[in-house]
Amino acid sequence: MAMQNIVIVGGGTAGWLAANHLGKKFNHNDAVTVTLIESPDIAPIGVGEGTVPHIRKTLSSFGISETEFIRECDVTFKQSIKFVNWMDKAKHGSDNFFHHLFDAPSKFGDDLTPYWLNHGAEKAYADMVSPQHSACEKQKAPKSITTPEYEGTLGYAYHLNAAKFANLLRKNAVENFGVQHIKANVLEAELHESGAIAALITKESGRLAYDFYIDCSGFESLLLGKALQVPFIEKSKELLVNSALVVQVPTQENDEIPPYTVATAHQAGWIWDIALINRRGVGFVYSSDHMSDEEATNKLDRYLHGNPTGLKYRKIPMKVGHREKFWHKNCVSLGLAQGFLEPLEATSILLTDFAAGFLADRFPQSFEQTSELEQRFNHVMGYAWDRVIDFIKLHYCISDREDSQFWLDNKKSETIPDTLKKRLALWQHFSPQREDFFSKFEIFDYDNYLYLLYGMHYQSKLSALSSQYHSAAKEHALRISTISEQLNQKLPGHRELINKIKKYGLQAL
Repeated sequence: MAMQNIVIVGGGTAGWLAANHLGKKFNHNDAVTVTLIESPDIAPIGVGEGTVPHIRKTLSSFGISETEFIRECDVTFKQSIKFVNWMDKAKHGSDNFFHHLFDAPSKFGDDLTPYWLNHGAEKAYADMVSPQHSACEKQKAPKSITTPEYEGTLGYAYHLNAAKFANLLRKNAVENFGVQHIKANVLEAELHESGAIAALITKESGRLAYDFYIDCSGFESLLLGKALQVPFIEKSKELLVNSALVVQVPTQENDEIPPYTVATAHQAGWIWDIALINRRGVGFVYSSDHMSDEEATNKLDRYLHGNPTGLKYRKIPMKVGHREKFWHKNCVSLGLAQGFLEPLEATSILLTDFAAGFLADRFPQSFEQTSELEQRFNHVMGYAWDRVIDFIKLHYCISDREDSQFWLDNKKSETIPDTLKKRLALWQHFSPQREDFFSKFEIFDYDNYLYLLYGMHYQSKLSALSSQYHSAAKEHALRISTISEQLNQKLPGHRELINKIKKYGLQAL
């Protein structure tokens, strides 16, 4: 049986990312049709407003103009995640912080990590290894108005309005890749005697049969979870937060726009704060086992300076974990239907984009090919999910906060994955090397771990440094400091650039 009719069930960011990846793949193949079925009655969750730098490559490959994207989706630039109060206040000061930057560390010479560990106590790790730290703190943009689209002086991703982003992706998929769009409520899936999906039963359009099914139905997981009964593997033992209160906070036209996500830790979780051009998206993430809903509401009120305008909070329960398999028979799940960990590090859009692109690259031409490709997809995605869990857990388990049971529980050995334990044991005596991350399917790797480990003052005890390395590293660090000063004079302010793009568009020389 040829795979000629592909259907995506569910819209939102996940569904329309998949539609663009597959629409682009089969754009010039008249034998294959891609259809997306979207419920007219179910609104997307719409709080996934942070991205990582790989999204630039994805959007460029779809043929979407960066200028149009910025104008249509209330976009601001994201160069970092600024972690506030993730360390003990008594030891590191009130409002202690570090940056997980998007620019590579030490990119002008040898790795500066050993030098910082031995001589850098007076300076934040990210500040020593990258000029982007200073640019972020001075509210600078990562590029200028004449920098070509999707290129930057510094590494960057975006903050965006998730609902508007889904609409832009929909428009591109339908108009440029010929994706068919059906508004209908899928009631259930009809199974073939082989156990594969035979058809969808919809409220508005009756029975609709396809060859291959992509489940983007969100937490409901209508196809992979409900119809095909693929079990859900909970990860609540490792990742303790399971609830969020979310709110949109209006801002003024001239308010400063931080070029980073702010992630502020509290006694039972953390708060995200993402600034768009006309509002802030704020989410209070917490463990309901360590804090009541009432306490969470009161603490979010306090974060918003008493919530004087009476903003209403929306609670989102978070089922933490993922499906045992991500591809079964003739069905693949993507987005929240595949699983969810928590919003830290913008992993949801990242994993969705990665999985959709991976699926499109090796899409089966016939049903006979699905078994081998299914095994490959499940192996790769399982590995990717496990490594993301490791990286998210790292934020909690190496913190020196001990002011609540939440932080103490996160340090317990039984909550830390074995792979992470082994890496942390190695890094007690050696700083990370690129060879420690041997798979290209490490969603977070060498650079990311360096910023987290040493932003949080992980104690790697290294052997003595050679005088030759010391001399070269000192010169490298001075060069980065000089470049920081130059960029701070050259780069425009963040809001200044956004306003110019809105008015003139990006204009490459």
